[in-house]
Amino acid sequence: MAEETHLTLPITGMTCVNCAANLERAVKKMPGVQDVHVNFASEQATVTYVPSVTGVEEMIGAIEDAGFGAVRPDEDSGDDAEQLARDAEIRDQTRKFLVGVVFSAPLFLLSMGRDFGLLGPWSHGAWVNWMFLALATPVQFYTGWDYYVGGYKSLKNGSANMDVLVAMGSSVAYFYSLALLLYPLLGKHVYFETSAVIITLIKLGKMLESRTKGRTGGAIRKLMGLRPKTAAIVVDGEEQVIPLAAVKVGDLVLVRPGERIPVDGVVTEGESSVDESMLTGEPIPVDKGPEDNVIAGAVNGEGLLKFQAAKVGKDTALAQIIRLVQEAQGSKAPIQATADRVASFFVPGVLIIAFGTFILWWIMGGEFVPAMIRMVAVLVIACPCALGLATPTAIMAGTGKGAEKGVLFKNSEALEMAARLKIIVLDKTGTLTVGKPSVVDVRTAEGFMGDENDLLKMAASVEKGSEHPLGRAIVKEAVDRKIELVDPDNFKALRGHGVTARIEGQGLVRVGKPAWLRETGVAISPDGENQIESLEDQGKTLMVVSANDRFSGIIGLSDTLKPESAAVVEELHGEGLKVVMLTGDNARAAGVIARKAGIDEVVADVLPDEKEGKIQELQAKGEKVGMVGDGINDAPALARADVGLAIGTGTDVAIETGDVILQSGSLKGVPRAIRISRATMATIRQNLFWAFIYNIILIPVAAGALYSFSFLPGFLRELHPILAALAMAMSSITVVSNSLRLYRKKID
Repeated sequence: MAEETHLTLPITGMTCVNCAANLERAVKKMPGVQDVHVNFASEQATVTYVPSVTGVEEMIGAIEDAGFGAVRPDEDSGDDAEQLARDAEIRDQTRKFLVGVVFSAPLFLLSMGRDFGLLGPWSHGAWVNWMFLALATPVQFYTGWDYYVGGYKSLKNGSANMDVLVAMGSSVAYFYSLALLLYPLLGKHVYFETSAVIITLIKLGKMLESRTKGRTGGAIRKLMGLRPKTAAIVVDGEEQVIPLAAVKVGDLVLVRPGERIPVDGVVTEGESSVDESMLTGEPIPVDKGPEDNVIAGAVNGEGLLKFQAAKVGKDTALAQIIRLVQEAQGSKAPIQATADRVASFFVPGVLIIAFGTFILWWIMGGEFVPAMIRMVAVLVIACPCALGLATPTAIMAGTGKGAEKGVLFKNSEALEMAARLKIIVLDKTGTLTVGKPSVVDVRTAEGFMGDENDLLKMAASVEKGSEHPLGRAIVKEAVDRKIELVDPDNFKALRGHGVTARIEGQGLVRVGKPAWLRETGVAISPDGENQIESLEDQGKTLMVVSANDRFSGIIGLSDTLKPESAAVVEELHGEGLKVVMLTGDNARAAGVIARKAGIDEVVADVLPDEKEGKIQELQAKGEKVGMVGDGINDAPALARADVGLAIGTGTDVAIETGDVILQSGSLKGVPRAIRISRATMATIRQNLFWAFIYNIILIPVAAGALYSFSFLPGFLRELHPILAALAMAMSSITVVSNSLRLYRKKID
């Protein structure tokens, strides 16, 4: 199978959600393109393609052929190229808006003054209408030129977007007025001010929308701003300041107090406290010393640190976070599918309604002008922008808020699904507990030839080859006691059971769960069984040791509950969630931890390959299940769950598998993720409501549905196209502003 790669391209020139749909269709037609998502709110296209079949330049060519622009990726300038392109686009829109104001303001004032009899007889001279034409033309064909170009290219691609509506609505008023100038017998009242003010108001709305929309991407810019431009490295004992891009793995990097750490690395010299809050969401600085890891973007505290660069450029944790947030913001939430389906039929539907309105009022009233004005009002008020912005702007704000709080949603589907969870399943070791068990009991069996240290030496020698936390704890205890270990032969690990190896002088040694040793035929003495029961009742995890199938002793280990675990479980209960603990530990030890934490249900004695099945059993009851874990053995369960939440300090496999990454490694991120998700979904529902209700109510008003209600104000009975344009512009700004409220929402 050909290797696929992903590319995110900033897009310019989109005016509504239909533009995004047109662009998706155009790029999908290209050979080698597997998938494409265009986000109207973030103005980015995320493309999955086969590099051996097509390339970046070919895709940019297809984008430009479809009528849009793309910012070429430039590794040297980083993200500056995109920002420069955005700034240039905003300047262009601002310039066109100002031109619109300069010409349409006097046109509007003179036209209204004439209509209300405020200017005197001179204003009715034939030359005045020609002056109105001179004022309206720059607005129509300079300020409004983008709508003609966009509308043409949209129709050329086989669909219709907002540009078609604006171009048609303003053109009807402009060219009708021009026809009156050329053929005075048709009438005398021109509507140049209508076309000019419509275009100027819509341009104002797009300009404000672009600026407001840019604020929803504030989290990305904040993260990018964490990267310093330069780094100080030590070469042959001398300090050199070099560009960040020039830092290489293995370089010795120097960071002074108050400076940002430029790349990921391992401290070799110095001690300090480091503020990682922008990456983890946790405000308390973390103490760092030799052999501790430091991450790019964190702020060094009061000490001088020297560290060896371990990850640079796109491999740093900060770069990965930025990539994840960008991908999440560029993805489409399932709830957006409804809006996309509506938008695809929206513009054609509006065109039908507009022409139907024109024909109906012309037939009913017998007058061309009122029918035309109502048609124009329908065309300009029915903009699908608010509908297209409703979901993606909230997704951008929600994922950005999550990034600020140390909660990384890998995609918008996870952000949406987290709000629907009813059950949270927590792994025990490393998730609820500290994950660093220690040996607290060493008991030899009757008849064992040796003392505690001899038993510990035998067990630790076998566990030397193990990566399991319990095995490492046994080895650590032996090392702390200065016990000299021997190298094992024929080491084997049986996942979920224990380990075996041959030790010189002892034969085959097994170290594992009591039940496993019983299954292998090891006879545990009655006294040993009593001790096992007693120690398990105390909440301890037990490893039984045997040599040549003879019971040799028991090693008891204990793992402490994380300080925040009980409070987090209580928070989850407060959010209406049921909390289940899933563990491979024995039921009695798991029960002790569960009681301390306030867990609702315990599923114990679960083998690693059985965890996924337990998640399926819970899902079979019709509930949405979230799984929280940190280890390799949690990966299948994280993948199976409706939402997998991976502890950020866990293994790379767990992080890669999870849908949500809790950067701080703290369980506090779980309820935080739920609250961010629910707040985001509430915002999306509000946005969709206002976007739909706006069109449902105002399109009939523009069409004249309230005309017969004489008690209503005149501006509602006969909605002027200028008011329609203003309402359309404000609808998009309202939706985007509502999404921005997520940034101000207090979520702990």
